[in-house]
Amino acid sequence: MERRFEVRKQEILKEAKIKPAVSNEMLERLEQFTDPFIQCLKRPEPKEYAQIYIVGLLSDLKRKNVESIAYRYNLERQNLQRFVGWAPWDHSSLLEELAKQVGANIGEDDAVIVFDPSGFKKCGHDSVGVQRQWLGRLGKIDNGQVGIYMSYASRIEHALVDVRLYLPEDWAKDKARRKKCCVPKTVRFETRQDLALEMLQTNGQYLPHQWIAGDDEMGRSSHFRRRLDDWGEWYLLDIPSNTNIRDMALPAPPYAGHGRPGKQPFQRVDAWRDSQPADAWTCIDVRDGDKGPLKLEIATIRVVARTERGRGDAGEELLIVTRCLDENANLKYDYHLSNASSETPLTTFVRVVKAEHRVEDSLKRSKSEAGLADYEVRTWSGWYHHQTLSLIASWFLIQEMRRGKKIYSSYHGSTGPDIVSDVVASSLRSEVSRLAETFCATKKRSKRVGSFSLLQTT
Repeated sequence: MERRFEVRKQEILKEAKIKPAVSNEMLERLEQFTDPFIQCLKRPEPKEYAQIYIVGLLSDLKRKNVESIAYRYNLERQNLQRFVGWAPWDHSSLLEELAKQVGANIGEDDAVIVFDPSGFKKCGHDSVGVQRQWLGRLGKIDNGQVGIYMSYASRIEHALVDVRLYLPEDWAKDKARRKKCCVPKTVRFETRQDLALEMLQTNGQYLPHQWIAGDDEMGRSSHFRRRLDDWGEWYLLDIPSNTNIRDMALPAPPYAGHGRPGKQPFQRVDAWRDSQPADAWTCIDVRDGDKGPLKLEIATIRVVARTERGRGDAGEELLIVTRCLDENANLKYDYHLSNASSETPLTTFVRVVKAEHRVEDSLKRSKSEAGLADYEVRTWSGWYHHQTLSLIASWFLIQEMRRGKKIYSSYHGSTGPDIVSDVVASSLRSEVSRLAETFCATKKRSKRVGSFSLLQTT
């Protein structure tokens, strides 16, 4: 079954030719799409460069950095580099516009906001925030930068919406490096969880949602969980397998006759998992996948989790353990804590868990399709400028793929949705690149404005 699926997928990808209806008026849609974003920029020069850079990020270039984009479209590299790396334009207004569009287009009242750190391996020590630190995507400590991403997942689609650069504490205190990388004086050290809370407070209001989710780097912090609870947010956050919990369903040990009444001892969540009988697990069909039904088993219990300071005063939470078979047919376990009611349907927890995993697809899509990790900048503003424009480019691709799926489904009604996505994405890359040359040609200028030499193509 799996081999036939892969063979059929490769056949479709090889033979795929973009339908005229998919690319029809794409150039006009691209200009209309970029307009509300560039209107956030006050001066005309950044508006020109922002359009060109987004087009370059949407192209089929192998490396989507300043040099490659400038060379591809015969632009002055230094001017484009100045726009991305040093030009004083505010990226936050563009991210606000992005959040508004995502919420308006794919928003649902019970959707999920997901926070996830993503590491970028980098050489040297001169770029902003670069040092040896934990890079979650690589699964090890290495030299690099870490971005904290806010993703939005509904039943309709999922997209990256906001981002913050994590500045390690040693880095934040180093005045020489801060000055070299133009880190604003107002920037201070903030934990990864604090950066997530900042994004939620800034742009979460534009994203209708019912749940907050995140990986175990987010969930391990009891302070983060308490802040979300104080704000009235329902959370379902991953936690490490060595998290200590007290099972509130177990009776207290007999009173010893002196001192305080005894309590059940803390135990690791993986130890609690191993102690559960077979009937503690409930099997749920997640959805029908291209390789057959996807099933997940879930078990829950009310617990008190031990805080980072070793105390068990974090308050009662719901421990949720899920397990499924991995690619090698071995059981894979995930552990979560939630402040939701014990009466919440298990199917709801499973939906949130699956939504949380979709942030990995969002990051992968942005890196492979919109150059999220291809930047070669060293400054604070340069990092944010590239990241912001990459998230915007990804959002355009998402809207085009949604449109393309509807068209392709009418041609290939029996084709699986994942195959359709691959076909549309592959076709759009080449089509956008072709249209990009036309787009750049329409922006041809021969005069200088301000301190920028406007874009020239031949």
